[in-house]
Amino acid sequence: MTRCQEFVDQARGLAMHEMSIADSILEIIDETARTNGYSKVKTVFLEIGQLAGIEVSSLRFCFDVVTRDSIAQSARLEIIEIPGQGWCLQCARSVTISECFEPCPACGGVQVQITGGDEMRVKELEVT
Repeated sequence: MTRCQEFVDQARGLAMHEMSIADSILEIIDETARTNGYSKVKTVFLEIGQLAGIEVSSLRFCFDVVTRDSIAQSARLEIIEIPGQGWCLQCARSVTISECFEPCPACGGVQVQITGGDEMRVKELEVT
């Protein structure tokens, strides 16, 4: 397998991950619409943790694909980024981190337990 083919396969895997996430978002939108009786979604506000492992540009593309011919067609996707947080077992501090397995920015220790920033949720829907 060529290096280029490996890259294409990795990109396809990422897109499949974001496609299933976009599909799940649409399911949440549809269920909320049925429960609350609205017919059009203008904006979807998502909170995505910096450590969640989600490629935002792929998610935006996939969201546009899965929302075609739905109540969320042409809806704007607003991303609210949540910073990564960790607890350093070595210096007993809560620290901000930007990557999993990143050393503690305070002491350089490598035993940092993630405490936040790895989540994703639909925060709000703007509807008509």
